[in-house]
Amino acid sequence: MTYETEEPQPRAVLVGVPLDDEDDSLTELGQLAKTLGYDVVDQLVQRRRSLSGPYVLGEGKLEDLKQLCEEDVEAVIFDCELTPSQVSNLQTACGVEVMDRTGVIVTIFSRHARTREARLQVEIARLKYLAPRVRKAGRGPTARADKGGETALELDKRRIRDRIAELKKELGSIADEAAANRSRRAEERCVALVGYTNAGKSSLMRALTGSQVLVEDKLFATLDTTVRTLQPETVPKILVSDTVGFIRKLPHDLVASFRSTLEEARNAWLLLFVVDASDPDFRSQLQVTREVLDELGAGEIESRLVLNKIDRLDSLAELREEFPEGWFVSAKDPASVEELRARVVGSFEADMVEEEIFVPYALSRVVGQLRAQVNVLGERHSDEGTFVMVRTEESRLAGLREMARG
Repeated sequence: MTYETEEPQPRAVLVGVPLDDEDDSLTELGQLAKTLGYDVVDQLVQRRRSLSGPYVLGEGKLEDLKQLCEEDVEAVIFDCELTPSQVSNLQTACGVEVMDRTGVIVTIFSRHARTREARLQVEIARLKYLAPRVRKAGRGPTARADKGGETALELDKRRIRDRIAELKKELGSIADEAAANRSRRAEERCVALVGYTNAGKSSLMRALTGSQVLVEDKLFATLDTTVRTLQPETVPKILVSDTVGFIRKLPHDLVASFRSTLEEARNAWLLLFVVDASDPDFRSQLQVTREVLDELGAGEIESRLVLNKIDRLDSLAELREEFPEGWFVSAKDPASVEELRARVVGSFEADMVEEEIFVPYALSRVVGQLRAQVNVLGERHSDEGTFVMVRTEESRLAGLREMARG
C-alpha cells in the first residue's frame, strides 16, 4: 500500500529593514510568503536610516543572515524593494535565492489574476519590474544583436518597452468596455465591499449573495472585481461588489494598474469598509483604505464600518464602545449575516419617499416597468388609468413621472 504525502514547502527567511517610524512587523510579509508557497522558518530585522549600500544590511546583520541561510533555506525575502545589484550581491553572499517585497507581490498577482483585464494589468506591472533587472545573460559586453549596432541588452529592453505599449493599448479597449458596464450599473443600487486583503470581504460576499466566490485564507486569493445580487433579492435589486484588497506598501506600478478595479467603489451608493476585528492592525489598515478611496474621489460616498470575524473575539464590549456606529458581523453566523443584510437594505430605504404616479391605460406597460424598477406599495384603478403608489429615492421621481407621461 502506498500513501500520499504532501510535498515539502521550500523554506524561507524573512528580512525587515524598517525606516524611521515604520512598523517593524513582518506578519504581512509572512502571509505573502505563505501565499507564494513558502514555509517561513526564521526572520531578521534591522532598523536603518536608508536602504542604500551594497547589501542593505550592516555587516553584523549580514553575517547573521548568512548563518541562517546555512540551515537548509531556499530563499530570503526582504520586506522592501531592492535594487538589481543589491539582489545580486545578497544572492552571492547568502548562496540562495533573494526576493524583494515587490517581486513577491507581482508573482502572486500573476498567479491569481483571472480576467483578461487583470492579467493585462499584472503583466504590465511585471514587465515594469523586470525592465531594470534585465541582464546580458551570459552575453559579452560588446555583443551585438542586430546590424544596426543595438546590443542584446538594449534589444531586450526595447522589446519590453514595445510589449508594454502593446499591452496598454489592449488594456485601453478593455477598460473602455468595463467603464461602460460600470456606467450602466451606476443607475442601480450598489454596495461595494472595500478593505484590506484577507479581511473577509469574499466570505461576506458569499454569505450576502449566495454566490460561489473563491474564499481562501491567503492574501490576494482573488484580484478581480465581482458583482452579484443581494439575496434574497429586493425590488429594485441591490448589487454587491467585492473589490481587490488593499495591502501595506503596495508597489507603485500595481497601485496604478489596479486603480481601475477600484473604480467600482466610486460608482457605489454605499461603501462597506470591512475590517478583520481580530487583527490588532485593523485601525491603521482602515486609515490607508480611506486615504486611497479619497484619492479616487470616493470620499463623499455614504459609508459604514463593518467589523468582521467577531467570532474570533472573546469580548466585544471595548470595540462597541470605540465604534458605536460600527456594524459587527461574523460571516460564519447566518443570523449575523441576516442582520447585516437588513442594515444594508435599511440604509437604502431610509431616505426614500412615497408618491402616487398616474399611468394612463394607453401606457399600461409602464406599470410593469415600475414594478421592476421601484418598490410598489399598491395600485388603484380609475376610468382613465392606474394610480401606482411607489416608494423610491426622491432623485428618481422626476424620471418616473416622465416615463408615466410617455
